[in-house]
Amino acid sequence: MIKLTQTVKKGGCAAKVPAMILKEILSGLTFPPLIEGITVDGSLFDDAAIYELNSEIALVQTLDFFTPILNSPYDFGAVSAANSLSDVYAMGGLPKTCMAILAAPLATLEPKIIQEVLQGASDIISKAKASLVGGHSIDDETLKFGLSVTGIVHPEKVWKNKGARPGDILILTKPIGTGTLCAGLKKDIFTESEIEDAIESMKMLNNVINYLSVDSCKYIHSATDITGFGLAGHCMQMAKASKVNVEITSLKIPFFLKTLQSLEMGNLTKAHKSNEEYTKVSSILSKQISSQHKLALYDPQTSGGLLLAVDPKGANRILDEMTLHFPHTSIIGQITSKDPLNEHYLHVE
Repeated sequence: MIKLTQTVKKGGCAAKVPAMILKEILSGLTFPPLIEGITVDGSLFDDAAIYELNSEIALVQTLDFFTPILNSPYDFGAVSAANSLSDVYAMGGLPKTCMAILAAPLATLEPKIIQEVLQGASDIISKAKASLVGGHSIDDETLKFGLSVTGIVHPEKVWKNKGARPGDILILTKPIGTGTLCAGLKKDIFTESEIEDAIESMKMLNNVINYLSVDSCKYIHSATDITGFGLAGHCMQMAKASKVNVEITSLKIPFFLKTLQSLEMGNLTKAHKSNEEYTKVSSILSKQISSQHKLALYDPQTSGGLLLAVDPKGANRILDEMTLHFPHTSIIGQITSKDPLNEHYLHVE
């Protein structure tokens, strides 16, 4: 049977355009003016756009697609769907409609394989209580799949990455390590059964909003999901948007069973290097951090967890509610005040 990971050079969110190059590209563009009703766009690297329809309902809009990160067509479709849906959940919203983005090499892939990709995605969309309403497909040299997703949220209950406040507690809902583990899978160092914990995590919906009480949600000041720019990159973006410092304790970061072993074996992607370059000017890392823990900060996550900046008054309550459904949910750090004269936003010990 064909191994999908062998048909592409990069897979999953590790295939993203490096952040530094993306910033260079976007900096040279003249964008159309924002129309009335848009309250969140891409300027602060938020997870999705917000368009207010009225005082009660706002649309959450996002899209995401990538090349195969797994060999199983069904699981690849499921992971891609969960990853796309995550951006809506990261904004505090609920997904409603999805449209498929599909590119496939019809000369080399049987229709059955493409059908399995779509079925994996469809089953995850069903779990999200959303609908697949259409999409677009092309014949291309490599398989690529993802979703454009529209959700809804109350305009006053949007989670943004710029709301973190000094004193907040940082909570991460999923372990780190999908980048290195899938790099090991591509090299045939690991089988999919050996990294099953990571695969199941990537397929898991980030629907934390469904499990938190209304009172608990009031304590969440900021949120983002951890994907291709790694834990360090997304923490830095939250810190810059919120004009605060993010302090992480590396030993408190949850990892998959083989994450540190895989990093020690040298199973890396190009994104490990580009994510380090993206964050190094704004970061201070303790000299006591092991090389594996340092690499884990830059590991590009696919369908990673949500990072929540939470008022300390509600942190334990949220942690208790979350661990019932996301058993690896952990407190990994805190938010502190930012010295405006200091260029560093991320501190890791």
